[in-house]
Parts: sequence; structure tokens; C-alpha cells
Amino acid sequence: MKAIIFDFDGTIVDTESVWYELYREILFEEYSLELPLEEFSKCIGTTDEVLYAYIQEGTGKKVDRNKLEEAVKHRFSGKKEMLEVREGVLEKIKEAEDLGLKMALASSSSREWVDSFLEQFNLKSYFSVIKTREDVEKVKPDPSLYLKALEELGVEPFEALAIEDSANGVLAAVSAGMHCAVIPNQVTAQLKFHEKAVRSEHFRDLSFKFEIYNI
Repeated sequence: MKAIIFDFDGTIVDTESVWYELYREILFEEYSLELPLEEFSKCIGTTDEVLYAYIQEGTGKKVDRNKLEEAVKHRFSGKKEMLEVREGVLEKIKEAEDLGLKMALASSSSREWVDSFLEQFNLKSYFSVIKTREDVEKVKPDPSLYLKALEELGVEPFEALAIEDSANGVLAAVSAGMHCAVIPNQVTAQLKFHEKAVRSEHFRDLSFKFEIYNI
């Protein structure tokens, strides 16, 4: 194994649990609409088109998407400083560094979003390659983000391990021909993941030993 490519949201920092709670709160307050976790989870790791289709169907009317997004972002801004890097992530990053493995990020989020957190947690220097939604035509579950990162790293798919938390992200990694480890968070724990991904419940259980990952 020559490289590790991390997903960001939900994997390095569990932003997804906060997003879910905020969307659930505001949708109920403003539209009396319940947001089951299984519905929200469909958009994790990809775009939010599925989420807004559910909202429109549930409310029976056209929801002002910009207004809703601004309301959620406003509440999120008050919680951003409370977020932390997931337990065990930094130890694994340093382990990969000690092993001489190349490291990259591949995220369906915007570059501005990802950079803001990397700077907040002083993580940016660890990643020689960062690919975000601006770099591709299609985000996860399409494999383009991973393929772009692999190309810039100069490694073959079978030489790299993707670390993910979502079903869409895992599918992107497997479709790219990579090995994949999934460490779910509290929002994605109930999801069913591709059979080729190796699931761990905590980063401390994650192994970088090449032979345990199968394509």
C-alpha cells in the first residue's frame, strides 16, 4: 500500500450528525415535517438533491431552498467551534505519515468548506492532494473524486486505501478500484455498506495492513 485517501465530512470531523439535527429541527419548526434518519442518510457523502426531493414531497409545496439552507448554516455556525476531530483520526494520520504513506482528501463538499476545517484543526499540511466538488463534474458515489486524487498522487487504485463513513463514499471508492475501510459515525452506523468495504467501529481498530482489504 502506497497511499491513504480520506473522506472528510463524517470521517475526519463528524459534521453530518450536526447537519442532521439542524435540518430535523428546522423542518419540524417551519414545516411540521419529520426527517427520519434513513431519509437524511441518502444524501450523506453526495449532493443534497435527494433530501430536497423528500422535503418537497413531504410538504407538498415548493420550499425556498436558499432560505432553508441559510437557516441551517446560521445555526451550524454557532456549533462549528464545538466540533472536534473524530477520536483516533490524528493517531492514524500520524501512523500513515510514519509509514511513509502518501495522504490525500477526496470530498464531495466545497474546497472552502474543507479548507476552513483543515485550518481550524491544523491538519492541512498532512495532505499533499485535496480534491473537492469543484474538481469534478460528478461527486460521490461517482468515482471521479477518487480517480482524480489517485492520478495526482501518482498511485494505482489497488495501491491505495480509502477511508469512508458513508455508503455513497464507499461505493465511489470501490468503483474506483480501491481498497476501502469504513468507520461509521452515529448518523451512518445503521447504513448497509458495500460488501467489499472492511468495516471498523473505531479508528483504533483500523489496520493499514494491505492483505486484509479485498477488491
